[in-house]
Amino acid sequence: MKRLFLAAALATAAFPSTALAGPYAPRDMSGVKHPDWSKDAVIYQINTRQFTPQGTFKAAEQQLPRLKAMGVDILWIMPIHPIGEKNRKGTLGSPYSVRDYRAVNPEFGTLADFKSFVRAAHGQGMKVIIDWVANHSAWDNDLVTQHPDWYDRDWKGNFRPTPWWDWSDIIDFDFSKEPLRQYMAESMLYWVREADIDGFRADVAAYVPLDFWEKVRSEADRIKPVFMLGEAQMRDLHYRAFDATYGWGWYNALADIAKGKADATALFGYFSENESAWPKGAMRMVYAENHDQNAWHGTGTETFGPALRNVHVLAFAGEGIPLIYNGEEAGNPKRLEFFEKDPIAWREHPNRALFTRLAALKTRNRAMWNAPWGGRMVGVVNDKPQKVFSFHRQAGRARVFGIFNFSAEAQTVRFTERLADGSYRDFDSGQAVRVDAATAMTLAPWSYRLLTVD
Repeated sequence: MKRLFLAAALATAAFPSTALAGPYAPRDMSGVKHPDWSKDAVIYQINTRQFTPQGTFKAAEQQLPRLKAMGVDILWIMPIHPIGEKNRKGTLGSPYSVRDYRAVNPEFGTLADFKSFVRAAHGQGMKVIIDWVANHSAWDNDLVTQHPDWYDRDWKGNFRPTPWWDWSDIIDFDFSKEPLRQYMAESMLYWVREADIDGFRADVAAYVPLDFWEKVRSEADRIKPVFMLGEAQMRDLHYRAFDATYGWGWYNALADIAKGKADATALFGYFSENESAWPKGAMRMVYAENHDQNAWHGTGTETFGPALRNVHVLAFAGEGIPLIYNGEEAGNPKRLEFFEKDPIAWREHPNRALFTRLAALKTRNRAMWNAPWGGRMVGVVNDKPQKVFSFHRQAGRARVFGIFNFSAEAQTVRFTERLADGSYRDFDSGQAVRVDAATAMTLAPWSYRLLTVD
């Protein structure tokens, strides 16, 4: 009996999460194993067509040292593939209408040019993920004639675009077909092997069956550790497939606050759900702009007005993996055309210095690292909750205390709990700051204080 007891004890010590576990014992649902290099990563999205006057990989490669100096870690490249001509929108068409999954759009250059871009990015210490459009293809993709059974049909039996949306330049795949799944997976893995890319941003990720993404992730990780970003707001994507998904609720709450449709408490719902309903390891991508928001909804200035600087700072300081859309560092004032050539008008702008300083702070302050390495975001109760949003994060000795005035009037605020008490340094002024029971802070309209212990 003693021997049996000893054996059971040793088994429990060796495998505490599984041995002798009951049917209701908790399982580890914290999410996929993220590559270590993503722990403090900042994502930068490149719209190749508009990123440079030339709109090529060669021209984009010349900009890599500038992006590295700004603190960028992951380069997300919009689709690199040839664009369909049949039912094309505009003159040049949408990059999300893919004609060939294993080729490069000649508008951007050659396969050799793209490989050179990836090698150069790696040489700068950055990673490259490419946009992957698994849900649909162009009407003139060769798969349409070679494998017509791989496509979805409407009630009349015809090929169809994604239901309900005005996406007339594409037609949907039918992912119940195993050969399609195998082809799509092999095409993705081709780019990991052939071009040494570091992962994917999955277009309309929730429209493609989850089991497909989970299988592809496991296969890609056998080649090298990859990073997967899903265009979706769905927690189950994180368990075995995706490192990051979109924080649409974050963006929408801040847009409502900036437009006077909501007050600062609109953020409570997003962060409450993020903590209570999502895997602990889930990275939620937060941003003021991306290609969709910029083209169809408005620039950051249009959407957030005087609140924009607060939005940028919160994206780095709060929980979430931050995204910079190309041109934001130049204060790009226009919506970039989606189907035409419309290059960014580059200029020096304060945003570049701000992003550079924020990225450097994120790297050195562990509390600001991405999930699950960073500190949990805990609300700091203040006496103006409808106007001022305040929170604290801590990991080891590293701390960050953020106070954001999301109103058009100056606010003097006091903190009714002692969570954030202590000595800090102000992010902007560099001055030492002490927070205690007697502290009262006055913030100008649409301004912030970011206090840190690095």
